[in-house]
Amino acid sequence: MPGPLEGCRVIELGHIMSGPVCGLMLADMGADVIKVEKPAGDDTRRMLPPDIHGESAAYMMMNRNKRGIVLNLRDEDGRAALRRLVDGADVLIENYRLGTMEKMGLGYDTLRESNPGLIYAEISGFGRSGPYAQRAGFDLIAQGMSGLMSITGEDEGRPPVKVGAPLTDITAGLLAAMGVSAAYAHRLQTGQGQKVDTSLFEAGIIHTYWQSAIAFATGVSPGPMGSAHPLNAPYQAFETRDGWINVGAANQTNWLRLLEITGALELGEDPRFSDNRQRMEHRHALEECLNAVFKTRTTADWLARMEQGGLPAGPVLTIRQMQQDPQAMARDMVVDLEHPVAGPVQTLGLPVKFSSTPGGVRDPAPLLGQHTRAVLTEVGYDATQIDALLASGAAIQTED
Repeated sequence: MPGPLEGCRVIELGHIMSGPVCGLMLADMGADVIKVEKPAGDDTRRMLPPDIHGESAAYMMMNRNKRGIVLNLRDEDGRAALRRLVDGADVLIENYRLGTMEKMGLGYDTLRESNPGLIYAEISGFGRSGPYAQRAGFDLIAQGMSGLMSITGEDEGRPPVKVGAPLTDITAGLLAAMGVSAAYAHRLQTGQGQKVDTSLFEAGIIHTYWQSAIAFATGVSPGPMGSAHPLNAPYQAFETRDGWINVGAANQTNWLRLLEITGALELGEDPRFSDNRQRMEHRHALEECLNAVFKTRTTADWLARMEQGGLPAGPVLTIRQMQQDPQAMARDMVVDLEHPVAGPVQTLGLPVKFSSTPGGVRDPAPLLGQHTRAVLTEVGYDATQIDALLASGAAIQTED
C-alpha cells in the first residue's frame, strides 16, 4: 500500500542524524528518498561497534526505505549529476554548515532557477539567521543552550545531565519533515517551492514549553526534578519492591484514586497534600510517604491494581523490554527486514498510522552506492555516460 507521500521525490544530502531522520520520516510515508553519500559514505557507516556482519547498526537504523547513490561533490561531474537529480525532485534535504552548499554551487537560489517548485530543507545547529548562524551545532551543545540540561537530572546542585537520547537531533529531523510536508501541500496548491529552515537549538527549545511558561510567569528558571512534573504531583516514578513504576495522579480525581488503590487514605487527611498547590509545595514529603507505600508490593502487583482502578501507570522498561513489549509489537514499532549483507535485521517502525495510505517500513538501508546506476539512468544518463562517471570517481556503484 502506498504511503501519503507516494510520488514525492526527495534528494537527501543528510548525514549522521537530523537530516537522515527527516529523510527517514518522509521515506516511511511513501516518498522516494534518494540518499546521496560522499565516496567515504555517511559517517554513521563507521560508527562501530555494533555491526551485523560488518554493516553498521546505526547506519541501518537511520536509512531504511531509502535508495542510495554515491556522488563526489568535489568533482564538477558529480555536482552536475546532483543538479540533474534535483531538477526532477520535489524536495532537497541538507544539514551542512552555513555556506557549504553555496560554495559548491548548490544553494537554494541556484537550484530553484531550474526548479522553481523545489522545497529546500535546511537543518543546522542554530538556524540560517541570527548571530549564531555560523556556529557548528551538535545535540549536546543544543541541549545545553536550549535549557534542557538545566531541567534534566535528579535535583539542584548536581552536575548537568543531558537527555539520554539525542533529542534535539531527532526532533529537528521531525520538525523538518513536518515543515517539508506543509511546504509540499502548499506547492501542490500553488506550484511554488520554498526554503524550510529549522535547527537543533529550536528543537530543544520547544521541549521547554512547561518550564518556559513557569519562567515567563514568575521570572524564575525552574530546575531539575528527576522524574517529577513541574506543574502536577504526584506524577513521577516510585520505587517498588522489585523495580520502578511511573504513576500519573496528575489531577484531584486521580489523586483520590491513588489513595483508594494504595490504601493510604490517611494522606488524604494531611493538609500538606489537600490539593495540587499544596502537593507541589510539599513534593519531597509526598515522595517520601508514597515511596514507603510503593515499596510494599511488586511492580506487577501495583500495575494490576492501578489498571483495575483506572489510574494511569506504567513500568520503567529497558530498551530491550520496550522492543519486546506486546503493545510495541502490535503497533508495528518493531519491524523485521532482510538486508543483503547483514541478513535478518530489525528496525523501528513508523510512529504515525494512516487509515487509507499506511506507509511503513519496506526496504533495508542501502549499501554504499547500491542504486547509483539505476538512479542516474532514471534522470537521463546512458550506460556510456554512467561508466565514465564511475571510471572518473565522480560516482560510485556497489559491485553486484
